[in-house]
Amino acid sequence: MTLERQHTKRLLFLSFLSRTLIYLCAFWISSSSPLFDASPNLVQLSKWSKPLFRWDVFHFAHIAEHGYIYEHEWAFFPGLPWIMSFSNTSDALLITSVVAIACDTTIVLYHLTLHHFGSPNFAFLAALLSLLSSSPAALRLAPYNEPFFTYLSYRGLLFCAQSKWFFATICFCLATTFRSNGILLSGYILWGLLVEPLLTTAITSMRLDVYVKSIAYSAMIFAPFIYHQMTGYLAFCTGAAMNTPSWCTQSLPLIYSHVQSTYWNVGFLRYWTWAQLPNFLIAAPPFMVIFAYSVLILQRWTKGDSSKSVVAVVPHAIHACVLCCMLLFNSHVQIVLRLAPSMPLLYWAVAWLVMDHARVAKWWVGWSIIWGSLSILLWSTFLPPA
Repeated sequence: MTLERQHTKRLLFLSFLSRTLIYLCAFWISSSSPLFDASPNLVQLSKWSKPLFRWDVFHFAHIAEHGYIYEHEWAFFPGLPWIMSFSNTSDALLITSVVAIACDTTIVLYHLTLHHFGSPNFAFLAALLSLLSSSPAALRLAPYNEPFFTYLSYRGLLFCAQSKWFFATICFCLATTFRSNGILLSGYILWGLLVEPLLTTAITSMRLDVYVKSIAYSAMIFAPFIYHQMTGYLAFCTGAAMNTPSWCTQSLPLIYSHVQSTYWNVGFLRYWTWAQLPNFLIAAPPFMVIFAYSVLILQRWTKGDSSKSVVAVVPHAIHACVLCCMLLFNSHVQIVLRLAPSMPLLYWAVAWLVMDHARVAKWWVGWSIIWGSLSILLWSTFLPPA
């Protein structure tokens, strides 16, 4: 048996084991502890699906059953509600969770890491560290956007690494049906088709079909986001409605931006208050690890390091910095706990720490175990953050 096959079998077993432990912990806590919010008790659920019905799952389930009725629901993209719409609420929770389990990112991360770094042991280490999730309930238990978005992102990134741009575009397009930040994944297509070739060849030597592909593929990735905004505009801004919302008259009438700003107070530095300091502290470890490793990679690249493992990670570092800056300055910072795992660079960074900075790596592993366990407790009792 080859080393890669041994690693794959071990990772599959450990991934299944981690999901089982997370579910059992959530099931036991939700069955034995009072809920901070008793809303799940108002819904007819089987005892097996009760630990899954928390936070945004309420919105997904309502949209799946009734469609987009209320304005605030347009903050949630239609990918997950569409999957849940094929059965009743209780069954939908279990079915969607099973589908999410099938979308396991561990093996995809292993192969992506192996492709870029060429080391089976480093790839195994990165994939193993990905099991220490910063948001176990949302990423490895509940019917949430993140498991699907992360899987599709990883799969698309692997296709990019193999220069299979069309298949990568399909994956990124599907990812955007789950989360709006999927549109940033178009940067990998543009990097692979335009930027990287332009860094090594003259612009005049680029073929016209490459530019056409870049535009077409990027448009496909943006399409779900644009469609969601158009349907929102048609629902609220057209017809004979007496009270047209104010956002309809803006130069760029985006219902998503309006809902995020109005109902979730999303905006530049709006979250930077003393009351949110605990959330900044909780979110600090992923931010620090991602920024530190990204800066290291970009410094090596700008200084002329042309090794494969550096050049291949550059677009990941740029994407990670852009997304993390958006979360840090313009969003709820604790969301990074759910979104950081969608960037393979996080686990490459932690694997780098394990190999080169063991003392810091111990802090990361300790934080992951403690915070991961605590977050399962908070999720199960319906307490923030989620």
